Amino acid sequence: MAMPIICPTVTAFDTHEYRLQMERLEPFATRVHIDLMDGKFAPTTSPGLEQIWWPDNITADIHLMYQDPMAEIDQLIYLKPNLVIIHQEASVNHREFADKLRSRGIKAGLALLPTTLVEQAKDSILSFDHVLIFSGDLGKHGGVTDTSLLPKVLQIRQYHPNIEVAWDGGVNDENAATLIDSGVDVLNVGGFIQNADDPAAAYAKLKAIN
Repeated sequence: MAMPIICPTVTAFDTHEYRLQMERLEPFATRVHIDLMDGKFAPTTSPGLEQIWWPDNITADIHLMYQDPMAEIDQLIYLKPNLVIIHQEASVNHREFADKLRSRGIKAGLALLPTTLVEQAKDSILSFDHVLIFSGDLGKHGGVTDTSLLPKVLQIRQYHPNIEVAWDGGVNDENAATLIDSGVDVLNVGGFIQNADDPAAAYAKLKAIN
C-alpha cells in the first residue's frame, strides 16, 4: 500500500493571512491544499484566484468552494495547479469541467459534502482523478472527523477502483491512523498543523503514521 500523503491546508480570509499560512508551510510541505471560498457556496470569502500563489518547491491543489466554478476555468488553467477540486453540489457540468482541466494537464477532483451520497455522484466520479470526502465546515479550519462517512471510501472505489481518495475535516494525530487504515490516500490537514506551536513537528508526527 502506498504511503499516505499529508497535505497541509491554507484557509485564509485575506491576502495577509494567506501569506502567513503559506510561509508557515513552505519550509517542510511538499504538497498543499488551498481552500478558496466565494461567499455563496461557502459562507466565508477568501482571496480570489488572481491573488493566490505558492512557492516553486510546493505542489498545489486548489479546493474551489464556488457555486459556479466554470466561471473560473481560464484563471485555473493559467495558474496550472496540480489538481482542482470542485463540489458535486456546485452548479456546473462536472464532466465538461474535468475534461477542460485534464486537456491542459491539470488533474480534476470532486468533493462530496457530508450529506451527499456516493450513489448521487456515481456518474460524475468516473470523470475525475480524485474524490474528496468532506467532513469539515465549509471555509473554516477546525472541522470534526465524522467517521460515519468512512464507508464512502469503499463505495467510491466500487465505481472507480484506482482513484485517489482524500479526506478533509478534523485530521489530527489521534484519528489519522483510522483514516489511513480505511483506505484514505490523502489527508488534508488544517488546524492541527497551522495552529501548532511547531507546525513542522506536527507535520512530521502525521508523516510518521502509517
